[in-house]
Amino acid sequence: MAIDQYLRKRFFPHIWCAGCGHGIVLNNMLRAVDQLQINQNEMVMVSGIGCSSRISGYVDFHSLHTLHGRALAFATGVKMSQPNLTVICPMGDGDALAIGGNHFIHACRRNMDLTAIVMNNRIYGMTGGQFSPLSGTGITATTSPQKTIDREFDIISLSLASGATFVARTTAYHYKEITNYIKEALQHPGFSVVEILSQCPTHFGRRNKQGDATEMLQRYRQNTTSIGSEAKQKNPELIERGIFRQETAPEYCAEYAELINRAQQS
Repeated sequence: MAIDQYLRKRFFPHIWCAGCGHGIVLNNMLRAVDQLQINQNEMVMVSGIGCSSRISGYVDFHSLHTLHGRALAFATGVKMSQPNLTVICPMGDGDALAIGGNHFIHACRRNMDLTAIVMNNRIYGMTGGQFSPLSGTGITATTSPQKTIDREFDIISLSLASGATFVARTTAYHYKEITNYIKEALQHPGFSVVEILSQCPTHFGRRNKQGDATEMLQRYRQNTTSIGSEAKQKNPELIERGIFRQETAPEYCAEYAELINRAQQS
């Protein structure tokens, strides 16, 4: 396969549980990179801590496996120092919206040319199945044996409100959309958010009686629909997939370079 060249094969087999959706994300993210023919030496992947963050260890790019919740902070430093690099941040529930939530909203606001891939499995998988800011109400987890009462963040609404200029959502079932949306995100000259609903059969599926990975993937097929579809009009409970925003706005690194230029000439 063409994507083999992008893998650090010595670190396989991977640590993900059987049926985890993160391997699907890795596969199709690399297909996007391959189709765009991005030079590996010009790619940087920055991750924090968690199941999703292990992706940075499996790719043959420049990579930083950093502190929990601080992936976007480190990525900001990389991009500011080397703005010509392509920078990707794979994140999970915690890195993106819990301990990393403040970094996330300000990264959206600044509109730096970074791509945040948020793998939303609605649980903390690596640390034992605690509920997360993306779990939602009525969810059983190790920290909510009587079910959660916390409402979840809507990643799309939060990203749009915070100013991200490219915002998309898909699922691990819709693997071709993963490739296409990540391709669009990587080519977008601003801050991009791609939310991917990713199944966790080990913790979320088992505790919430959603079955194995195949059954969870079928739920993504049944419970989601394209933006503005007739199905959504008939059933407002369906989760929409697609590109919610794709617009041009001043990019932070370019604006900063212009600021330096003005200062030097004043």
